[in-house]
Amino acid sequence: MNTFEKPQVLVVAGPTATGKTCLGIELARRYDGEIVSADSMQVYRRMDIGTAKADAEERAAAPHHMLDVAEPWEDYSVSRYVEEAGRCCDGILSRGRLPLIVGGTGLYIDSLLARRDFAQRDTGSDSLREALSAEYDRVGGEAMLSQLAAFDPERAARLHPADRRRIVRAIEIYRLTGVTITEHDRQTRAKPPRYRAGWIVLSYRDRAALYARIDRRVDAMIRAGLFDEVEALLTQGLSADCTAMQAIGYKEAVLALRGEISREAAADLIKQNSRRYAKRQLTWFKRASDALWILWDGEPDFDEALRRVEQYFHLD
Repeated sequence: MNTFEKPQVLVVAGPTATGKTCLGIELARRYDGEIVSADSMQVYRRMDIGTAKADAEERAAAPHHMLDVAEPWEDYSVSRYVEEAGRCCDGILSRGRLPLIVGGTGLYIDSLLARRDFAQRDTGSDSLREALSAEYDRVGGEAMLSQLAAFDPERAARLHPADRRRIVRAIEIYRLTGVTITEHDRQTRAKPPRYRAGWIVLSYRDRAALYARIDRRVDAMIRAGLFDEVEALLTQGLSADCTAMQAIGYKEAVLALRGEISREAAADLIKQNSRRYAKRQLTWFKRASDALWILWDGEPDFDEALRRVEQYFHLD
């Protein structure tokens, strides 16, 4: 990246609990920037503790976007994120400021930067989807996957017969548009990127140190009232089965509140699931070409990180 033009946007990514929020704020202060969250759970209102959402003091330190933009019962989509976050980034650029895309949801970040167009995917018909879902229930996943393979063998080969949602969606899109998801994705990849982005990926040199930091964060969330937050959402009528409540921290807390496991067991399960998620995040972000990787050895040194970012991307 340091041999290319100065980036239009900076991405601060990495696994959970690596200091992305703090570095994003420091970069915003130094380079007249505004933060665009890229976290699939921080979009939901009243889900603050379990998502490690920026608090009032942090939001006062730098403008934040894409926090609290949806109700927890909404089924928030990647396409909606791309549309809304894209407007935020364009607005920041129009003000002569630097957009800082900060978060750990790799699919959201990649889709935003790649100018991924979900228009064809969002032209769905509820009646067709319901009919295809009923057909799936009637004939089974193997038969539906064979149907998909007849016109999109590439996508069919990537799906499991039990993946009902993706199989139904792939068939639905083809019937509505005449274009397969595989071809749509190919056309999307051929488009120039929406923004010239510089990537910063945070992690720890020692995986054990990362996991220990995750465990400490979970303990802090519980002390801050995670179980109370989840109980309040359920009391307000939010279904434990909705998408938002499947987030790590929330689904485990629900089990404890129902009396199915103890709170101590829930805490251990949150830590375990968070460590597994961090591993998947690392795998995703390793695909980022020309990224500046900042690997902490102990407590994050943000002054040193800022120095490295400035040198790597030629910021002034």
